[in-house]
Amino acid sequence: MRAFLTMLLALLSASAASAALAAEPQFAAVVPGRPIDWPQDSGAHPEYRTEWWYATGWLETPDHKPLGFQITFFRSSTGKGNGAGAFDPSQLIVAHAALSDPAYGRLVHDQDIARQGFGLAYANAGNTDVKLDAWRMVRAADGRYAVDADAAGFALHLVFTPTQPPMIQGEAGYSRKGPQPQQASYYYSEPQLQVSGKVTRPSASGKGETVDVTGSAWIDHEWSSTLLSADASGWDWLGANLDDGSALMAFKVRSRDGRAIWAHAALRDRTGRATQYGPADVDFTPERQWRSPATNTAYPVAMTVRVGATRWRLAPLIDDQELDSRESTGAVYWEGAVTVTGDAPGAQQRGRGYLELTGYSKALEVGKH
Repeated sequence: MRAFLTMLLALLSASAASAALAAEPQFAAVVPGRPIDWPQDSGAHPEYRTEWWYATGWLETPDHKPLGFQITFFRSSTGKGNGAGAFDPSQLIVAHAALSDPAYGRLVHDQDIARQGFGLAYANAGNTDVKLDAWRMVRAADGRYAVDADAAGFALHLVFTPTQPPMIQGEAGYSRKGPQPQQASYYYSEPQLQVSGKVTRPSASGKGETVDVTGSAWIDHEWSSTLLSADASGWDWLGANLDDGSALMAFKVRSRDGRAIWAHAALRDRTGRATQYGPADVDFTPERQWRSPATNTAYPVAMTVRVGATRWRLAPLIDDQELDSRESTGAVYWEGAVTVTGDAPGAQQRGRGYLELTGYSKALEVGKH
């Protein structure tokens, strides 16, 4: 799912006045039957309304302490300009970064936003290469990613090395997000990425501490031109790297009364065999809530996710992983590192992943623009 929808809804709301004075811009439609073209599709798709590259992962410091991280780049078409010239008003670039550190006790995060232009903010086509000021994610010819973000109070300087082919989500990349066929995105993931690099983490002195890290990561890349159902209030999403080399993705789009408008999951085993699960085979059940002292929002930070016959128990690395992005996307949501334990018939699986919970602070105002 990813937080791109949060960003998209906020941007649409912010542009309501200008949209009322002009014809609605036309964007490319997401339709079944268009397969993912790899690696060409790892780059930007400016003909679609919005797009995001989302990386999450678990890291380990030299003293074997865990850290969680995420960095996301969003591209959104404004419907203005033609993409030419040094200053390009046709595209807006947004970025979020966060670090979850149990030693610090809470998540630290930063955000930025700018119009594309002058080589300071861009999302290039043909290969992953996105930049916003001092933050950048770029994919090399050998498939490795270099990720750099010097943020407020922390920094990420990481290299991701693929160990598996991309995990194509949905029907050959066409990923439904609701009961209507147009409620969909093109979507692939890159799970089980090996990570190395350096992280600057918060410290009591306020100067920060730079440490070497290793770990594993997950990248999601989606692009779309449509909104969710008008009944949607938010969603729960999980992406997890399992210890045996398998990869699990699951999400639930919630209505305002908590029912599932749509749900889906995919499990790829260590041999590369993928199984898709429809709405009847996926459910998210809250087990424990945490209430944010900053926003008074209650989030179900411990969950049980049923995927087919397996129940996956999720437990947070730390409870306080709330991300306040009101300065860029206008949203407040919980997005954090979780451990994953699955009780499959006759076996148990373990892993680490990221859980995203949106619409708990305030229901999304879908389509009201």
